[in-house]
Amino acid sequence: MQAGPIRIGTRGSPLALTQARQVRSLLMAAHGLPESRFEIAIITTSGDRIQDRPLSEAGGKGLFTKEIEEALHEGRIDIAVHSAKDMATKLPAGLAIGAVLEREDVRDAFISLTYASFDELPTGAVIGTSSLRRQAQVKRARPDLLVVGFRGNVETRLSKLEAGVADATFLAAAGLNRLQQAHRIARLVPTSQMLPAVAQGAIAIELRQGDRRAGDLVLPLDHGPTAIAIAAERAFLARLDGSCRTPIAGLATVTGDRLAFEGLVLLPDGSQAHDVNREGLAVNAAGIGDEAARALIERAGPEFLARLS
Repeated sequence: MQAGPIRIGTRGSPLALTQARQVRSLLMAAHGLPESRFEIAIITTSGDRIQDRPLSEAGGKGLFTKEIEEALHEGRIDIAVHSAKDMATKLPAGLAIGAVLEREDVRDAFISLTYASFDELPTGAVIGTSSLRRQAQVKRARPDLLVVGFRGNVETRLSKLEAGVADATFLAAAGLNRLQQAHRIARLVPTSQMLPAVAQGAIAIELRQGDRRAGDLVLPLDHGPTAIAIAAERAFLARLDGSCRTPIAGLATVTGDRLAFEGLVLLPDGSQAHDVNREGLAVNAAGIGDEAARALIERAGPEFLARLS
């Protein structure tokens, strides 16, 4: 890392900037550094530029990190701050996750201007979402509902609800909490009803492998239980070769030295689903996630997996 400002790469969305500023504040506190020692570099990603179609049709996972990772690899920034769920399961060569912040609420939030909860939606109601994971779980629970594509930040989605494009939508509770927008939530959805995306609610700091100064800088921010849980979830996703084109959900919970994992794979229309649960020592987190995926693949069978691909 250079002697000049520590350059933090991020997207320019309100949530991404809030997360980058949170990391900056934590680094300032951990190392007694003034704000002037940091520079937040806003980088426009492919996911930001593509607005005319679902991201699942545009290349899948990694669209919100690709250009930021290129800047990191080229040395134009020192560290990158991401929503961990946006990161590809296989990172570009030479890059690594240096720290994972303590996880926020993992749940999805039900948002509607008319209805108080998902269960109160009448037959034929319209759900707006760009997430195949949410779409599949909605259709699995309520095949009587209609799902339409729905992208944008919090204000954009609320405007769409006001315009009658949809009756309700879902957003990650963690993002709403970080944006001080929790009052927008009509009801938090229990994970038993809608299992979250892998790494939902976690912020990851990415750096160049071998960059000891950057590694030492971010190490105090690493939250052990969250990092362990994310390792299990990402191993599960990697074995399934998951992207945002595949309805996959997974959640690991760390209690003491134990880790419990639950995973789910669905067809996009929710007509078929397979779930898996595993438990073991937390030190074997990645192995637990990988074994859970192997068991799910065996249970689902080649015909189901072929329909997914």
